[in-house]
Amino acid sequence: MRKMILSLLVDNTSGVLSRVSGMFSRRGYNIDSLTVGVTENPKYSRMTVAVSGDDRILSQIKKQLLKLEDVIAIKELKDGASVCRELLLVKLKATIDERQQIISIANVFRANVVDVSTDSVMIEITGNVNKIEAFISLLDGFEIEEMVRTGLTGLTRGAGE
Repeated sequence: MRKMILSLLVDNTSGVLSRVSGMFSRRGYNIDSLTVGVTENPKYSRMTVAVSGDDRILSQIKKQLLKLEDVIAIKELKDGASVCRELLLVKLKATIDERQQIISIANVFRANVVDVSTDSVMIEITGNVNKIEAFISLLDGFEIEEMVRTGLTGLTRGAGE
């Protein structure tokens, strides 16, 4: 099982997300992560889709996506040739004593404390998947009240492909 991250340039019109995600569900493919946003040109949006499968399935996914009329271009975001990031917001239950411990862990990861209340701390962190996972694992001794991840987004390095 291999993981592949695709960057799709698509028309910025209604229904595109539904048609792209529909292609995955009709064929029984799972989407590990999906992010969408408008590009520098408002006519287009960029979708970053993370999928898993064997080489045959991943090849089939690319071919099927290229058949969709809303899809303008597809790039595979490969390790080393691209930059991929994710955003995590996590709200932790924290006593006065725990608050400083949590803030210390956040500082090591260059995370930001975005909210502090009498009984909780909210942390924002961006980075690659490994950094996010490592940060979450260090929070093991604390009670997570809420957590949300944006999913991957990325671009090719330099001039690209």
